[in-house]
Amino acid sequence: MDESKEMTRKPARRGFAAMDPDRRREIARRGGASVPGEKRSFAQNRDLAANAGRKGGAASRGGGRRPSN
Repeated sequence: MDESKEMTRKPARRGFAAMDPDRRREIARRGGASVPGEKRSFAQNRDLAANAGRKGGAASRGGGRRPSN
């Protein structure tokens, strides 16, 4: 293969990128509908969701709000 073709070659499309756009829309439209309501613990318990969000925010590096001094 010559050098010019090698530079313009695109990486293989995988996952959602390889799907038909209509199929992607169908999956996105359903959202989390495949999970029954009783299995969605964050939807059932606001405190659990808030604590998980706080824990994730504390574990992340950079971004987000900084505590005021």
